[in-house]
Amino acid sequence: MNTHRGSSFDAFLEEGGILDEVAARAQKRLFALQLADIMKEVGMNKASLAKRLATSRSQLDRLLDPENTAVTLESMERLAHAVGKQLRIELA
Repeated sequence: MNTHRGSSFDAFLEEGGILDEVAARAQKRLFALQLADIMKEVGMNKASLAKRLATSRSQLDRLLDPENTAVTLESMERLAHAVGKQLRIELA
C-alpha cells in the first residue's frame, strides 16, 4: 500500500528531510532563469556581464549554478543591478 497517497509533494519532501534543500535549489534556478531571460532581452552575454561585475566568467557560472545555494544577497543584488534590475525578495 502506498503510504504517500493523498499527501502533498511538499509533505513527501519534508518527510525525507529535503524540503528546504529542494526549495533553495528551485529558488536559485528560478533566479538564474530570470537573469538569463533579462540578459537575452538586453542583448548581454555572460562574458559582458562578468566584465560589468569585474569578475571572471567562471565565477559568474558559480554564482548562477542552481546547485550552489550559498550565494549572498549582496552577490544577487550586484547581479540584478548589472542587468538594470532591482532584487526583490518576498515571503510567501
